[in-house]
Amino acid sequence: MQFNPKISSAYTAVVLIWSTTPLAIVWSSASMHPILAVAIRMLIALIIGFVLIRLLRIPMPFNKISLRLYSYSAIGVFGGMAFSYLATWYIKSGLISLIFGLAPILSGLAGQKILSEKPFSAIRWLALIICLVGLGIIFKDALTTDNHTWLGIVCVLIAVSLFSISGVMVKTVIISIHPMATTIGALLLSVPLFFVLWLIMGAQIDINQWQAKSLYAIIYLGIFGSLVGFICYYYVLQKLNASSVALVTLITPVVALILGNQLNNEPISVYLMLGAIAILAGLSLYLWGDKLLRLSQINTKPL
Repeated sequence: MQFNPKISSAYTAVVLIWSTTPLAIVWSSASMHPILAVAIRMLIALIIGFVLIRLLRIPMPFNKISLRLYSYSAIGVFGGMAFSYLATWYIKSGLISLIFGLAPILSGLAGQKILSEKPFSAIRWLALIICLVGLGIIFKDALTTDNHTWLGIVCVLIAVSLFSISGVMVKTVIISIHPMATTIGALLLSVPLFFVLWLIMGAQIDINQWQAKSLYAIIYLGIFGSLVGFICYYYVLQKLNASSVALVTLITPVVALILGNQLNNEPISVYLMLGAIAILAGLSLYLWGDKLLRLSQINTKPL
């Protein structure tokens, strides 16, 4: 395939933004309540996105079908992000990114139930088992420590499950709509829910405790994590094949683990390393195992 600067730049942007998002989430929640941090982030994204929609004159319908689409999208935005931010109380950024790498497999399971997609092949079931073994290794490491790391793992598992289910449910809505309109629609429904959840959880504000690093992280996530990254991802999705895009889910956890270790002093234990290797190996097998098997069968056929 011929080198295309726009596609390469967009692909690099997706990798960098997705890799840095978990660390930015941890930093944004370092000096304020996690739910308040995500509420402000999404409010920034909503305001900027709404202005862009008006300037670019992107149509944003409000009929029964579009509202269903926004609602399904909000499951991933509100549910996925709320639990991800709550997880920052217990676990580090690299582990959040690693567990989110399970999204393709969880989406595949949800697709079988919701979209009546074909069942997993034997290779994909093997991939799932390998991922579960890796997750079990990480859980074992968490249970042997004196903190509540396992609670953070559970929060991220709930987050990635809601994110995956949301993505599958969105596919059930047949409508021609701009991706940015879908994003803004989901944010319109999600932002009030974030603030309601924050009120339920205490709604405490101590501005004197807010650190500049947290504020910068929130602004970064509001602009890049919630808007630029989304736009680049859909652009790449339109221009590249699924296998190339899926490679992002393998690259980002590795980069996130390294960034967390180098920039936030997050330790990488032997168990975490073994669990990460197992999860990434299982994900690789899930994404390309069947294709490689078919290619090997073609190559071994007698002439």
